[in-house]
Amino acid sequence: MATTQTITAALATQTNPVQSAAETSVEYREGEYKYAAYLPHYTLGRQLPLEEFEHHDVGLRADRDKKALLDSDATFHEITPAIGTEIRGGLQLSALTPAQLDEMALLAAERGVVVFHDQDFADIGPDRQLAYGQHFGRLHVHQMGGHIKDYPALLPVYRDFVAGAVDNEIKNNISSIKWHSDMSYEINGVGTTTFLALDVPLSGGDTLYLSTTAAYEALSPGFREFLHDKYATHSGFTQASVHEHRERYIREPIETVHPIVRTHPVTGAKSLYVNRLYTRKIQGLKEEESATILNFLYNHIEHGQDWHIRVHWTPGTVIVYDNRNTQHSALRDFAVQEGVTRRHMLRITPQAERPYFDAGAKAKNNKTGESKWKDTVV
Repeated sequence: MATTQTITAALATQTNPVQSAAETSVEYREGEYKYAAYLPHYTLGRQLPLEEFEHHDVGLRADRDKKALLDSDATFHEITPAIGTEIRGGLQLSALTPAQLDEMALLAAERGVVVFHDQDFADIGPDRQLAYGQHFGRLHVHQMGGHIKDYPALLPVYRDFVAGAVDNEIKNNISSIKWHSDMSYEINGVGTTTFLALDVPLSGGDTLYLSTTAAYEALSPGFREFLHDKYATHSGFTQASVHEHRERYIREPIETVHPIVRTHPVTGAKSLYVNRLYTRKIQGLKEEESATILNFLYNHIEHGQDWHIRVHWTPGTVIVYDNRNTQHSALRDFAVQEGVTRRHMLRITPQAERPYFDAGAKAKNNKTGESKWKDTVV
């Protein structure tokens, strides 16, 4: 048995396995960094594979007119027609009622990305953050095992000169772009996701988002019809194979087959569900046929600026995005000074339904329904 396997097997038998802190370039002394409790940790030891479960989306019970959200002093601004709503003032995520959270999930389903500014959410503590995430569904624990100490379902995304400075998935790429939907290889995909800044560089480190619903709608009717009965394999093996600390895996990687076009259970809208990072092959096609179609779809999704936005992170910025009808990519364009610079984020990742395609589903909302909110105080 290899050394890594020996360590993993031994730790898996411990009643209370040790949570180890990840390596960092910045030296953290007690009380010096406000968000030291959110630095990445790892608990070694194997867990059972995730099993499929039935998901009931909270957006389905939301008021379609979103009266609970709109009855505030907040301003709602449409970032682009295809994707993104920006909210300023009047609403704190930490204080939203269950009805408002349901409506926010509906808004994220309709608009793909909701950007909140001047939030206190980073400072409410992990217990409240965990409870907030659980409102939207069963929380995902990443197969790589990274988490904040004592909270396996709260995922820190941390980079400095040492930690995550080189991304093995893109280290030979010309740019740092890595478009994907989070963990699309899982059986139950990811749904209403929350991502927030803890500490970020003054410039750089932005996140790009795009709408796979708008990308789907831009295709010709005949090509959309061609895709409707197609399924593709999504794999977690590549992500696992390039990870430098394989002893930290908590689950074996898996491959799952999902529809190329999926239906959103809340809006009924259809979107493309393939991404360059995790999708591998279209079922029932030969290699060259599959590669040709997938490469066309990747390029179409990634290059269509009509359905792209870019978000710059500042303290207090929180983004709620729907992983079912968006993709995103971080930008690793910021200069890193050893022992000083860091990009420290937190992701709360509820799972949703297993992706499905319903040919008869009709979209329940459309983009024009938000025009009455734009640049207004309600």
